Amino acid sequence: MTEAAIIDRPSPAPTASPRTALSLPEHIVEVISDSGEGAQRCGQSLAAIAARSGNGIWTVEIIPAEIQPPARSVAGASGIRIRIGRERVTNGGDETDLVIAFNEQVLLGRVRAGELKPGATILLESMWREHGDPAIAKSYVDTVEALRAAGYRLVEVPLERECRLLVSDPRKGKNMFVLGILCSIYSLDLQLAREQVGLIFGKKDLKVIASNVRLLEAGFAWGEEHLDFKYAIPATKAKEPQIVVNGNTAIALGVVASGMDICAMYPITPATSASHYLSDIFERVGGLVHQAEDEIAACAFAIGASYAGRCAVTITSGPGYSLKQEGLGLAVMAEIPLVVVNVMRGGPSTGQPTKVEQADLLTTIYGAHGDAPKVVIAVSSIEDCFYSMITARKIAETFNMVVVVLSDASLATAQQPFPRPQFSEDWLAPPLDQSPVPPGAKPYDWDPVTGMTRRFIPGQPGGMHTVTGLAHDRNSKVAYDPSINEEGLRARSLKLATLQKTLRPPKVYGGEDGDLLVVGWGSTQGVIEEAVERARAQGARVSALHLRFIQPMPSGIREILKRFKQVLTVEGTYADSLDDELIDADNRRYAPLAMMLRSRFLVDADCWTEARGQPIKPAAVVKAIEARLARGDQ
Repeated sequence: MTEAAIIDRPSPAPTASPRTALSLPEHIVEVISDSGEGAQRCGQSLAAIAARSGNGIWTVEIIPAEIQPPARSVAGASGIRIRIGRERVTNGGDETDLVIAFNEQVLLGRVRAGELKPGATILLESMWREHGDPAIAKSYVDTVEALRAAGYRLVEVPLERECRLLVSDPRKGKNMFVLGILCSIYSLDLQLAREQVGLIFGKKDLKVIASNVRLLEAGFAWGEEHLDFKYAIPATKAKEPQIVVNGNTAIALGVVASGMDICAMYPITPATSASHYLSDIFERVGGLVHQAEDEIAACAFAIGASYAGRCAVTITSGPGYSLKQEGLGLAVMAEIPLVVVNVMRGGPSTGQPTKVEQADLLTTIYGAHGDAPKVVIAVSSIEDCFYSMITARKIAETFNMVVVVLSDASLATAQQPFPRPQFSEDWLAPPLDQSPVPPGAKPYDWDPVTGMTRRFIPGQPGGMHTVTGLAHDRNSKVAYDPSINEEGLRARSLKLATLQKTLRPPKVYGGEDGDLLVVGWGSTQGVIEEAVERARAQGARVSALHLRFIQPMPSGIREILKRFKQVLTVEGTYADSLDDELIDADNRRYAPLAMMLRSRFLVDADCWTEARGQPIKPAAVVKAIEARLARGDQ
């Protein structure tokens, strides 16, 4: 039997009377299990099927802190959240409406974390009720009774038993059976689901594909026969082709699209998958991924490649970025173009490798010895992950600067559809200029207005010079003269000002003036704008401003801030709360962006922060808006 014959076949007829699907504007579903049981693959597949149907989707991976936590542990929940909407979805939403759990312990982890809505629907693997270990069976029964008493709608599902009818090892099949159940619940096209299974297992033997299609169909049939609820989320087919990828994959595709062809890296969570994806595809387009022995070597390799005429990228996370600081200082001093991606995670030290946090902003801008100006761009969506890499490469080569692109663990693993990029020649840099250097030209012939200078490429006739990390003059000769040192510092700083003059002011989301302006950066854009929209629907005069360029900041921000009575930043990091007994206006530590706005624009910017290791929810931001407005009225 061919793959097409396996995938393209009639859907099984329902064995019970058809249920009427309840139409919903959106729903949030989670699939959770022990690590290695395929919950994330199941959820990613559901998201892809919904996206192909025309729904808006956003996924949030649930990753335990340990690489391989003990089975059946409350802290070991591994899985994924999928928010499915009838329109475009920009974040993971609030609490979960429906969850499918492979055991009661991982389920308890989500309940205790407050991730389920009151009265949420729970589908729970029932095999543990008759487990041979009396303690496990009792734990299961007690949990089921407690959850039902708490008002949850709990349905026991015999996943193990049903899957054993089709495969010998249900652990390798439950996820596809569950995918079938979810397709039944959300009225998704079974044929699209079969095609998705074909994509997942396309490199496997046809027997593997056939086995997983049977599991999918069996799950769908079980849902049609045994569940008394069914939902339909209206969908509108996109008018143009879409792609559905996560943020790290979008970054990798952006690297390819930008024309950069060298990536130097060292594995680190949660950035590694971007480099892994590049490793799979880069050689096909003439690129090279170099895995160095450590983060310092990766940075040095990238700088060397850029010095030789390329524009290289190095991809890392917070601890790796810290290790690269001395190398980045060399790139700044020698004015070598370089793109750095920092996929932020919880800290300090090893911190929370699998959890999200926005704590690296000030480190990125100021975390170097001496004055080392760098361009800092914060991506705000999956689509932005792609296009920001093109922008970063252009800026790095135009200004001979280090450009840092800040992403985070939330965007790294989240999926969202966006229009398939249409390649443009404008994305690429022009061919390297290897023509002879004009007589008298200097390797650092800084323009007195812009600070910019021509890039000399090794081997260029007449361009031979020694590159140094020491203070140097226009001829790249080591010089400790005070005026020469200041001249170099001035030129490198002027390049930021030159770039800043080209940037457009960010757009205000909502009214152009009002009682409160919520300012954010990075992955919080969708959350903030949804919260502002909810608050405005209740009559609040609140708007949002999201910053993509953090250094330099565009012109016009000062004027925007002044049009609002209050300014509040929302950031996924830690800041002191005035509710704490010892904290007052004199000793309070503000969030990074709030600190920058206060110092740069002399505005009394307040901040609301959350550093729980989970993406911020719109409802939490709505409460923060309401609290700030109430305090302002007093």
